[in-house]
Amino acid sequence: MKLKTLAVAALSALALALPGTMAEATKVKGEVTNFDFSFQGLTGTYDRNQLQRGLQVYHEACASCHGLQYVAFRTLSDRNGPELPEDQMRAFADMYEIWDNELRDWRPATGPDHFPESQFEGAPDLSLMTKARAGFSGPYGLGINQLMKGIGGPEYVASFLQGYTGEEDFQAGSMFYENIAYGGWVSMAPVLFDDMIVYADGTPATKEQMALDVAAFLTWTAEPKLVERKRAGFVGVIFLSVLSVLLYLSNKQLWAPIKKAAKES
Repeated sequence: MKLKTLAVAALSALALALPGTMAEATKVKGEVTNFDFSFQGLTGTYDRNQLQRGLQVYHEACASCHGLQYVAFRTLSDRNGPELPEDQMRAFADMYEIWDNELRDWRPATGPDHFPESQFEGAPDLSLMTKARAGFSGPYGLGINQLMKGIGGPEYVASFLQGYTGEEDFQAGSMFYENIAYGGWVSMAPVLFDDMIVYADGTPATKEQMALDVAAFLTWTAEPKLVERKRAGFVGVIFLSVLSVLLYLSNKQLWAPIKKAAKES
């Protein structure tokens, strides 16, 4: 009885301590909006049109400072990605120049080449940005909540791009801008404004729409095989479920004669 009492007390203490501990671990630094993206949830998939719009936003608003050094141009044609036709992918890559160590000169990029690195010191590469921010800005709650609603990386990016208050502060020779998603002042100036670009598919280019589109595109750069991984996991769950049922039925059949004999004796 004493051992049982101690076990119950320990479990009770753990249950009382756990919510506070998890809240501290998942505390959001600023005001992050929990947007709904098509790729979230167990069966979520990327929206090809949104990824293409996000690529356009990155190219026109972000590429001058931030790189995508882990992303090859050829992957823009991959299934479950932006799915650019081969000729459009090659034409897009041709707009970038990369340094060729063999030629010792700059040349137009081709499909196998990667996007250039960030052009300025202090401007982070965006290839894995949504993965890097996920641990800091995931939605509150248990793991199942994050499984269904996402881990917060794209939400943070979209919130950050819309989070500028318009307040500016000049300090130590540099201008800083208040951002409520970051929870303070940042050196990066606002980059998105309504109708600053014209979408090829005619979608109105509001600041929110552009922020969501580029956040979705950056999620794809960090998780290009997300859809395939979900499908493989779903098939695995079905296989394990069927296997569990078969093992249970086999166990019942194997032990049935022994249990019957035990009852008769």
